[in-house]
Amino acid sequence: MSDGTAAYYPGYSDILWTLFLLWFILAAMMPYIRMRQLHAARLALIRRLEAKLRSKVITMIHRQEKVSLLGIPIYRYITIEDSEAILRAIKQTPPDTPIALIIHTPGGLVLAASQIARALRRHPARKIVIVPHYAMSGGTLIALAADEIWMDPNAVLGPVDPQISAGGKVYPAPSIIRVAEMKGANASDETLILADISRKAVEQMKRLVRELISDKVPPDRLEEVVDRLVSGYYTHDYPITVEELRSMGFTNIKTDLPEEVYLLMELYPQEHMLRPSVEYVPGAPLERRHASTHGQGQG
Repeated sequence: MSDGTAAYYPGYSDILWTLFLLWFILAAMMPYIRMRQLHAARLALIRRLEAKLRSKVITMIHRQEKVSLLGIPIYRYITIEDSEAILRAIKQTPPDTPIALIIHTPGGLVLAASQIARALRRHPARKIVIVPHYAMSGGTLIALAADEIWMDPNAVLGPVDPQISAGGKVYPAPSIIRVAEMKGANASDETLILADISRKAVEQMKRLVRELISDKVPPDRLEEVVDRLVSGYYTHDYPITVEELRSMGFTNIKTDLPEEVYLLMELYPQEHMLRPSVEYVPGAPLERRHASTHGQGQG
């Protein structure tokens, strides 16, 4: 007998809606899951590198990462990105423990970079800065504080000439000084004020760089190197190579990086932004591998 109520059976549209809802929840969780997986993989590599170098490994990798949902960025993150975290990491490192700081950065605020550089220099044990690709501007300032700079043969540092903001634009301090000198009495009040600020910024940066590299280049070349790095000898984005650093007198440059450093950089992927990606098959080309195998068999 029936009690008069009709049984409900989910229709096709209800099943589709449930499946869509489950898919949406899973898709929403994927960025967090991916972030946690990357973070765990990075920590594992850092621990491996610490054991290999017998040093405290700290990273400052300023690569813009995006974890997205349906192609829309919803979360951006960098594991260690601000100077306060690095200062804490240096402070927490025992005084007899060496520090290896991996840097990948286009630069940043002079205040933050100078704080990190001075804190690193004060650490009593050995300090290494590792540059897999580039450490420009403030990154270079931090690298100069290290006892040793380990760079990939193709990695670069950059000049540390101060940059002055004015009217929503940024100008190199040495260039402002030169313009004021060229115009002389015809210079505007604003130009003269900017030139005064620029002179102070250049002198302050020279003092800091001199402090950081006084024991790393020959004494008779110290002022020349300081002037070259700070006073506008180069454009601010000029890539200073390993060879050029050595020609300045830096003898603390090493170009043999641990493989773990490159593996670590691969764990900081950048989301492709409507541009072709770089693709290749790791290892030697297929034809070369076959030729090598064939040659070994003929022995």
